[in-house]
Amino acid sequence: MNEATPGTVRPGGRTARVREAVLRAAGDALVEQGFGGVDLAEVARRAEVGKTTVYRRWGTVPALVADMLAEMAESSRPRADTGSLDGDLEALAALILATLTDDRQGPLFKAVIAAATGDAPTAEALHRFYRVRIAEWAPCVDLAVERGEVPAGTDPAEVVRCLSAPLYYRLLASGDPLDRDAAKRAAAAAAAAARAGVFADPPDVSAPKA
Repeated sequence: MNEATPGTVRPGGRTARVREAVLRAAGDALVEQGFGGVDLAEVARRAEVGKTTVYRRWGTVPALVADMLAEMAESSRPRADTGSLDGDLEALAALILATLTDDRQGPLFKAVIAAATGDAPTAEALHRFYRVRIAEWAPCVDLAVERGEVPAGTDPAEVVRCLSAPLYYRLLASGDPLDRDAAKRAAAAAAAAARAGVFADPPDVSAPKA
């Protein structure tokens, strides 16, 4: 049996409260000081728990970040089921918008993404987080295929990525407004591309017949 990555096993009972306190303290430190400024002893002090507990359970800053991302995935709102692809993708876009513009989670995601560019374990934790989120929302596209809204063979992950990318671009690169209109456009564009067969395997991007 493989040994679990430190900090990724969900504890129960009293230790659940310790986990919550430590992850909140780690998130605060990450936002305030960046990845390089996070110190396990300082996290323990902020969380008002013993240093030994933090070192034993997590051991490294990347393990703390991995568990932080796992906790975000666990606590995220569940997938929508509105009965249409357009409605489901609008709900996903609204969820991403709410997360990225949240006073705490927005800066936290920026800090984690910045850290992931130079730290392989943090990058893998971030990739794992998004794999979980994509898997959570993939059934929206599968159901759309069953309803005949999009072609068979449409790749659900690509639809979700198409929707998410412009919102993250605004957050991290362009500085353009990240608002409800941007979220609605991202959802509409992803739905339109899916209906056109852009994400089908193989892609059906031929011009419509006259």
